[in-house]
Amino acid sequence: MWRREAPHVRGALLRRYGHADACDDAVQEAAEAAVTRWPVTGVPDDPRAWLVRVASRRLIDRLRADTARTRRETLDAARRPDAGVAPAADDTPAPAVDDTLRLLFLCCHPALSRPSQVALTLRAVAGLPVAQIAAAFAVPARTMTQRLNRARSALRQAGARFTMPPPRSLPDRVAAVLDVCHLVFTEGYTRTCGDSLVDGELAEEAIRLTRQIHTALPGHHEVTGALALMLLTHARSPARTDSGGDLVPLAEQDRSRWRRDLIDEGVTLLGQALPRGPVGRYQLQAAIAAVHAEAPTFQATDWRQISVLYDMLSRVAPSPFVTLNQAVAVAMAHGPALGLALLDPLLTDAAMLRHHRLHAVRAHLLELNGEPDAAAEHYRRAARLTASLPEQRYLNRRLTGP
Repeated sequence: MWRREAPHVRGALLRRYGHADACDDAVQEAAEAAVTRWPVTGVPDDPRAWLVRVASRRLIDRLRADTARTRRETLDAARRPDAGVAPAADDTPAPAVDDTLRLLFLCCHPALSRPSQVALTLRAVAGLPVAQIAAAFAVPARTMTQRLNRARSALRQAGARFTMPPPRSLPDRVAAVLDVCHLVFTEGYTRTCGDSLVDGELAEEAIRLTRQIHTALPGHHEVTGALALMLLTHARSPARTDSGGDLVPLAEQDRSRWRRDLIDEGVTLLGQALPRGPVGRYQLQAAIAAVHAEAPTFQATDWRQISVLYDMLSRVAPSPFVTLNQAVAVAMAHGPALGLALLDPLLTDAAMLRHHRLHAVRAHLLELNGEPDAAAEHYRRAARLTASLPEQRYLNRRLTGP
């Protein structure tokens, strides 16, 4: 319920008072009050109104304490004694989907770096605790608190408002919002550090946020593609780990555990998006995920089709990680030697040489190419570089052979 209501409560305060950082603090204080009181008094008939009322009171108290910057709010509160009790008629919160969308666009303001956009989205929109966000970024909670404070300060200095961006800047902002949601999903689907491979709660939160965007922008084909991609990918989650939490590679997954409801929904969405407009990277990635999802076995996967789709993706949205995936597809479709050749340019990229995935993919293709000693060396490098314990255990197991 908190995740459903939090954007609505933040929206009510932001529309009336601005001050994103102060609003966020007030909303958190309202949540703490609810945790303390509701077990004793029971959940109110209208939890949302209760949270807005309590958060408003806390915020007004905070504003009153800072008379140098908030004289207007103090005088307004004095003229309207009920201002801390309930929203005025013209402050009635908009539907939750609208508030969520506005918050997403606010958090993805161009004044912020992409990591700050992601962190602020997780905090303000998804309502995740600072400790969980810090874990996703592999930094101490105190460091993340400082980053969030700097992000809020940057929004204030940029004059960011709790409104939808003007039409001329909407395409770039939608792209930023989708990138943030996809980064959140990716961190949930495959955690970059820690003792668990999957954070299902984080992945599902990204899907929930993307659904909100799709509801508000149903005709945006890349939004539809991004939602389809997440659904088709998340459908595999139940089969990605064994009973001990260790990684199960795609070739060994029990496909009867894949979620058919998510696959069916994702394929339907993809079918709606692909024929109707320019094909973007999320639609292409979703198409690749759909080919995997519709293969009854790993051996029956249409790797030639996947290879063609990755070739298209490499032209629409080139990146080293697209190249990694393309190399695997080409290796499966046309032989490991061709896949290894695609990886050669990445071996001169200093950043990629420090990333475990380059070495893990190269090791896999060397293994397929009949070069076990070279493969073992890259498996060792990959295991040393990853901060994910399940991935580390899997890579170390590969050293002993398939």
